[in-house]
Amino acid sequence: MSKVLFLSVPAHGHVNPTLGLVNELVNQGEEVTYFCAAEFKEKIEKTGAEFKSYQVESPLFNGRHNTPQNMGLEKLFDSINEMLKSSDKMIEDVLDQIKDRKFDYIMYTAMYPFGNVMAQILNLPSVSSFAVFATPKELMAQHKEFANEELIRNHPVMETYKTVAKRLKEVYNVELADNPMGLFFNKGDINIVYTSKYFVSHPEYYDDSFKFIGPPIYDRQENLDFPFEQLEGKKVIYISLGTVFNKDSKLYEIFFKTFADTDAVVVMTAYNVDLSEFEIPDNFIVRNFVPQSEILKYTDVAITHAGMNSTSDLLYHEVPFVAIPIGADQPYMAGRSAELGAAISLDKDTLTPERLKDSVEKVLNDPSYAENIKKISDSFKQAGGYKKAVEEILKLKSERGILV
Repeated sequence: MSKVLFLSVPAHGHVNPTLGLVNELVNQGEEVTYFCAAEFKEKIEKTGAEFKSYQVESPLFNGRHNTPQNMGLEKLFDSINEMLKSSDKMIEDVLDQIKDRKFDYIMYTAMYPFGNVMAQILNLPSVSSFAVFATPKELMAQHKEFANEELIRNHPVMETYKTVAKRLKEVYNVELADNPMGLFFNKGDINIVYTSKYFVSHPEYYDDSFKFIGPPIYDRQENLDFPFEQLEGKKVIYISLGTVFNKDSKLYEIFFKTFADTDAVVVMTAYNVDLSEFEIPDNFIVRNFVPQSEILKYTDVAITHAGMNSTSDLLYHEVPFVAIPIGADQPYMAGRSAELGAAISLDKDTLTPERLKDSVEKVLNDPSYAENIKKISDSFKQAGGYKKAVEEILKLKSERGILV
C-alpha cells in the first residue's frame, strides 16, 4: 500500500477525469491524499481519497470559471503574473499541510502550475493527468493573439517568471520550464491521456511516457432524480454547453426556436444560467445539472460544446452529435471529431435554427457518421481505461523500487 499525493486545479474539466482513476487506485489499496478547492470535496471523498483544501487560493483560478484556456492572451498573462507572485505561498501551503507525512509518489493534473516543481521538491516519481490533449502548438494556433510576439515579449509576466524561476532554484534547487505556458503542460514520469491514439491528430507529439487509456468513463454516483419516464419511447435530443462557456443567451434562443413544437423531448442543461427571459417550450426539460451518463442511454442525438469529457462520453456511447465549440480546447475536439467523419462542427457566430436542424438531421440519418463514431468508440474501448492507467502506475512503482 503506497501513499499518494494528488494536486489538482479546481476545475470540473480537470477534476472529473481523475475521479475514476483515484477510485481505482484506492480499490487497489493505495492511500490517496487529494488537494483541491472546497467545492470539490464531496465528489473527491466519494472516490475513497482523503480530501485536503488549498489554504492559499491561486489568483489564476479564483474566478468561478477562470482557467488558462478561456482567457484572452493579455488577461491570461496578467493572471499568470499575479499567480507567480503568490507562488511561494502556494507551494509553502501544500508543503506545510503535508510536513508530517511521507508519500511514495505524486500525481497532478497537467494544468496544476507547480506539479512538476512539487515532484522535484519532494523527489518523488510523478504521474500527470492530461485532460487536454490538444498540443500546445494546436491550442495556440486557435488563438491568433499568440502571434503577438511583442506583447508576449514585453509583458511583465516574463520578468516575474524569471525572478520566480531563480528563487525556486535557490530555495529548492528545482527547474522551471522555459516559458510561463509550460506551467500548464506539466509532464510526469508517466502521463495519463484520456483518449486513444487514433483520436489525436498528431500522435508523433506523444513519446512513450504518454499512456492512452481512453475516455474517463466512471460511475460518479450522480443524483438520479430525473423524470426518465418522460423519455421512454420518445425521440430524445440532449443539449449541453458545459459549465464554463455556457452563458450565451443567443444560443439558447436558437435551441428553443429550432426544437419547439417538434415530436422530440429535449433534455437541456443550463448550469447556473438565467433563462427567465425565455418562455421554455413544453417539450423541453431544462435542469441546472443532469446525470449525463444515464441520459445518454436514452439519447438519439446530442448538441454539445465539445468539451473533452462530453465529447468523449458521446463518442464512447456512440451517440451522434453536432458540436458548437466556444472556447479552450473545444474547437480542437469538435474539429477532430469532424475530421474523422464522426460529427458536424458549427460556428456559433453564424448559427441559425435552420442550419442547426439540418445538421442534426444529417448526423442522425447519414450512416457514415454512425460508422465513424463506432471506429472511435472501438479505439476507446480497446485502450484499457482506468485499469490500464493503474497498471502503468504500478509498473512505474516497480521500476522505482516502491515496494509498498
